[in-house]
Amino acid sequence: MVKVVGLFVLYALLFYSANGKTHHHTFVVKSSSYTRLCTTKHILTVNGRFPGPTLRAQKGDRMIIKVYNKGEHNITLHWHGVKQPRNPWSDGPAYITQCPIQPGKKYTYRIHFTTEEGTMWWHAHLGWTRATVHGAIIIYPKRGSLYPFPHPHGEVLIILGEWWKKDVMEIERNATIAGGGPLISDAYMINGQPGDLYPCSKPGTFKVTVEHGKRYLLRIVNAVMNDKLFFAIAKHKMKLVGTDGCYTKPLETNYIMITPGQSMDVLLEANRHPSLYYMAASSYFTIVDTEFDNTITTAILQYNGLYHRSPSPLMPHLPAHNQTQAATRFTKKLRSLASKDHPARVPLKVDTKLFITLSINLVNCSSKPCEGPYGKRFSASLNNISFITPSIDVLRAYYYGLDGVFDKDFPSKPPNAFNYTGNNLPQNLLTPDFRTKVTVLKYNARVELILQGTNVFEGDNHPFHLHGYSFYVVGWGFGNFNPRRDPLRFNLIDPPEQTTVGVPRNGWVAIRFRADNPGVWMMHCHIEDHQEWGMKSVFVVKDGANPQTQILPPPHDLPEC
Repeated sequence: MVKVVGLFVLYALLFYSANGKTHHHTFVVKSSSYTRLCTTKHILTVNGRFPGPTLRAQKGDRMIIKVYNKGEHNITLHWHGVKQPRNPWSDGPAYITQCPIQPGKKYTYRIHFTTEEGTMWWHAHLGWTRATVHGAIIIYPKRGSLYPFPHPHGEVLIILGEWWKKDVMEIERNATIAGGGPLISDAYMINGQPGDLYPCSKPGTFKVTVEHGKRYLLRIVNAVMNDKLFFAIAKHKMKLVGTDGCYTKPLETNYIMITPGQSMDVLLEANRHPSLYYMAASSYFTIVDTEFDNTITTAILQYNGLYHRSPSPLMPHLPAHNQTQAATRFTKKLRSLASKDHPARVPLKVDTKLFITLSINLVNCSSKPCEGPYGKRFSASLNNISFITPSIDVLRAYYYGLDGVFDKDFPSKPPNAFNYTGNNLPQNLLTPDFRTKVTVLKYNARVELILQGTNVFEGDNHPFHLHGYSFYVVGWGFGNFNPRRDPLRFNLIDPPEQTTVGVPRNGWVAIRFRADNPGVWMMHCHIEDHQEWGMKSVFVVKDGANPQTQILPPPHDLPEC
């Protein structure tokens, strides 16, 4: 059982810098033995922990994290939602901003927290290694500052994850060879525990004890590989106050829908009759006629005190797996705080417009039939370009001017216009072009990006993550984006500020940001299958005119390929 800890309990602060304190951490990546669902297996961990260590700092602080790879697989680490100003060298996606840390090698990440405040997370960024290599990042307000909401009496970290009885790296390899979808997980998890609805799990169910009449801040991360999740607590309302390290206007809700990659901060009032209550999560799944993990993971919220008898925990009402209406009711209410201390700096005018389609594709197999639909292999694309990962990282090639690694002509709109969300689309739309193409942006460009879902083969809700930036979600809708009508309804006053946004199934999302962070920054679907199949791309943001607006030089210990 875990008791809620008081706020502002930070780990050791080793020394000061000009912009806050600097924290030093050591991460050792290694294989560790864990038992879940009656099965014991070795998984890749950091410091022997699953989930991994929680990093805590305050706004404006820095971190220096030395990573030693003592495992059997290549590894990189990404600090999800951290802008890393001018320092893409520490961003982490393999073969985009660095070569992997090979077994027996090490690399030091240098992290600077600037505008971020709230809950974020870190995770491996090389294939399925992130299934077990991940943990939370908590950024408290700057010294002398307060939360822009009622002060909580304590906090609870909730990391939503998954468990497979088989080796996840083997699952990835087999799916790549066969060309079909990977095995679905055997269980969802809360803080590394499936919950007592699964076999062999009751002794390990995560429990948290609260005091009646007190307020708690729940810090929730979706570290699941491929599924969006509904999350709720029996008989309790929640009040959303932050997403992806950015504050929101308080939003009272019975449940949240959180996509892979997203993090959310919610307030919980412990105001119910003292008893036991389940907090639970289940999938939000939008693809029809496809197998998915339809189980429910639980943890127990327990009020402190003596009970005359041991009651069974009450189960919350979770929306049905295909309830797009429920997901939409929640997400459409999100608004940024847009206050004096936390303003919404939405670009009101734009000079760079991009329109990108998101598609699941099918391609022919070279010899025997694959295990995808119609005997084909799954692929995925943006503007019909399926990204080919290069053999050396894009950042190194860009910084040193190496030819032949990537092309700078990623299309700013689809090469062929069609009814993106129509039914029975032409067969030729299923085959993408395989290339390594990037989009080059001028420094300080004001960018509007339309992400348009398509029904090529099968539509899905795609959680899209942009590295190096937060962005404002100024609009969204179902069907095809209408460039004449839809911009008239954009919210340019208080749109939610996020780093990961769910693009609705057969719908679209409009985001805006200012390209004021020079470097090489990845953009991709955070459903791991889709990213591995090629649903990703890269923004190269040029240097500004003075040294303070230019990429920092590479570190001396940058891994070699």
